[in-house]
Amino acid sequence: MNFPILNQKINKKRLVYLDNAATTQKPIEVINAIKEFYEKDNANVHRGLHELSLRSSIQYENAHKSVAEFINANEEEIIFTSGTTESINLLANSFEHILKPNDEIVITEMEHHSNFVPWQQLAIRKKLKLKIIPLKKDLSLDLDIAKKLITKKTKIVAITHISNSLGTINPIKEIIINAHKNNSLTIIDAAQSISHTKINVKNLDCDFLAFSGHKIFAPTGIGVLYGKKHLLEKLQPSKFGGGMIKEVTIKNSTWNDLPWKFEAGTPNISGAIGLQKAIEFVNNIGINNIEKHNQELTKYAISKLKNIPGITLYTPKNQGPIISFTLKNIHPHDVSEILNLEGIATRAGNHCTMPLMNKLKIQGTNRISFQIYNTKEDIDILIKAINKVQEVFK
Repeated sequence: MNFPILNQKINKKRLVYLDNAATTQKPIEVINAIKEFYEKDNANVHRGLHELSLRSSIQYENAHKSVAEFINANEEEIIFTSGTTESINLLANSFEHILKPNDEIVITEMEHHSNFVPWQQLAIRKKLKLKIIPLKKDLSLDLDIAKKLITKKTKIVAITHISNSLGTINPIKEIIINAHKNNSLTIIDAAQSISHTKINVKNLDCDFLAFSGHKIFAPTGIGVLYGKKHLLEKLQPSKFGGGMIKEVTIKNSTWNDLPWKFEAGTPNISGAIGLQKAIEFVNNIGINNIEKHNQELTKYAISKLKNIPGITLYTPKNQGPIISFTLKNIHPHDVSEILNLEGIATRAGNHCTMPLMNKLKIQGTNRISFQIYNTKEDIDILIKAINKVQEVFK
C-alpha cells in the first residue's frame, strides 16, 4: 500500500491520521488514475464522436458498472452525485411532489445532519410528520419504539448504517423488513460503512442507498445514489440540463433513460474514474480483510483508552471503527489541538449530529476512526499524547 500523504511529518512528528470517518486518504493508484485521465483522455462524455470523448465516455460508464458490481446492483440503478449529501437531497426533492400532508417520515436521533435536515425541512414544507427513533442508554436504537413508529402511514424510513459519531452499527436489515411490512420506502446512509463492510443491496432489499467516494479512498466530489430501477423510473428529476434530456420541444421535455435521467450537466468524470480505481483497490485487499483489520484496531484502542483516568468512552456494543470520547474538564477542541501538536489528526466537535449531542447532554466529543493503513503503533502514540493532554490541564 502506498498513501503518499502519510509520508509527511506534522510538527516534526510522524503523521498519525485518525480522522477516517471524515475522509479517507488516497492510494497512489487513485491519484495516478486521475492524473492519467487529465493528461491523456480529458473530454466531455456522451457528447462527442472524437477519440478523447469516446475514451472518456467508456471510462465513465465503466465506473457505473464497477460500483454496481461492488454493491450487487444493476448499472442503470447507479446514479453519480457529488456525495451522500446530494444523494439524499436528490431523493428529498424528488419525493416532494409525491408526499402529501400528514404523511410520515421516520429517521433516528443519531443521523448525520445530511440525513436529518433534508427530511426535517421537507416535513416543514409539506406539513408532514417527522418521527424520530430514539437511542437507548447503551447507544443502540430502541427497536421496540421503532416498530411502533413505523406504521402504514410511514412513507419513508431513512437511517444510517453506521453512526458517524458513535460507531453504532444499526440492524438495518431488520428495520428494512419492518418498514416493508408497512409499505414504507427505505433509504440507507452508507457513508460510514461502505469502505469496510460488505454491502449487498439485493440482500438488504433497501430501496435506496447513498455513499460518498471520499469515504472509500476516492476523490472528494463524487458520490453514489443507488435506487431500485422501478422506483427511480417513477421519480421525477430535480435537476435539469444537458445529458438528462431525451427530447425537448417548445412546450415540453422528456427525460433520458436511467441513470442519465438524474445526471444533469457535465459530471465529475475524473472523480468517477478515481472511484472505480478506489473500488479496485478495495477489492484487491478484500473488504472482509479491511473489516477484520479495523475491528481489531477498534478493540485494541478501546482496551487502551478505557484505562485512562477521567475518560468517558461512548462505545456501543455493536461498534464499527469509530470511537468517541471526552476527557474530564477538558474541551474536545483543546484535546484535538494538542494532539495535532503531536502529529495526530483527530476530529473534535458535534460531528454534524447536534440532536444526538443534545440527547447525550454534551457539546461534543473527540473522535478517532480507523482504516487499513492504521496500526496498533498509531494507537500507542495516541495514548501517550492523551496523557500529555491531561498533564497540560492538570
